[in-house]
Amino acid sequence: MNKRKDKNEWKRHGIQAFWALITNSYLIGFAQGKIYKGKLKNLCVPGLNCYSCPGALGACPIGAMQAVIGSWNFKFAFYVAGFLIFIGALMGRIVCGWLCPFGLIQDLLHKIPFPKKIQTFRGDKLLRKLKYLILVVFVILLPMFLVDILGQGAPYFCKLICPAGTLEGGLPLVLLNKSMRGALGWLYAWKNFLLIVTILLSMAIYRPFCKYICPLGAIYSVFNPISIFRYRLDKEKCVHCGACAKACQMQVDPVENANHPECIRCGACKKSCPVKAIQ
Repeated sequence: MNKRKDKNEWKRHGIQAFWALITNSYLIGFAQGKIYKGKLKNLCVPGLNCYSCPGALGACPIGAMQAVIGSWNFKFAFYVAGFLIFIGALMGRIVCGWLCPFGLIQDLLHKIPFPKKIQTFRGDKLLRKLKYLILVVFVILLPMFLVDILGQGAPYFCKLICPAGTLEGGLPLVLLNKSMRGALGWLYAWKNFLLIVTILLSMAIYRPFCKYICPLGAIYSVFNPISIFRYRLDKEKCVHCGACAKACQMQVDPVENANHPECIRCGACKKSCPVKAIQ
């Protein structure tokens, strides 16, 4: 069973890696130390993929939302909101489990041996609410009310928190541009500190950024129960063996709620079910 589970998991990682490569295929950006600014950058990608990554061809929906949310008269703001609603209603958090590049990085980090793997802890469920608070404060309220003279909000989540942006955009650009190194300050140090903490936590806790911080996951989680592609549990087939709950690294019990907001649709529960009650 473990060998089959590992084989299926690596298939998922292969899809994650393939999607990450497609959406970050502007390889000349890494050679030049510049970000792509063509027309494709006006299009959002489903996962958390930093706009400032030298290889990124599309825009991160969270970054795009922060940039335009203070100016609802701009058509692009409606595009971003519509994009998130469409993807959420279609797939829910399948994006988190199968398409998000930073999700793949956390998956791989968790495979690194660590003295003690932490499944859950006191306050875990409460801490998972933090991503909704971050969504409201840093992605919506601050960019909406703290705007410049043009009426545009700053990307406060990207600027102050996002470790994915530091890893995918901040570090490569600083390493490739000497001029940027002289402008580094406390903010860059703070972002790197958050990145290091996220990396260390990812070795011990499965996807800590997804569980506690990610505002994109918070948005998609709302659509999990109603999305077109979702899990369906056949209660007549279910033998209540607990195998699905044991297999879930997001600590979801599919028997209680097959489409729980925390479910990233990785497929582990479906593969582990001995009677194929989950479809």
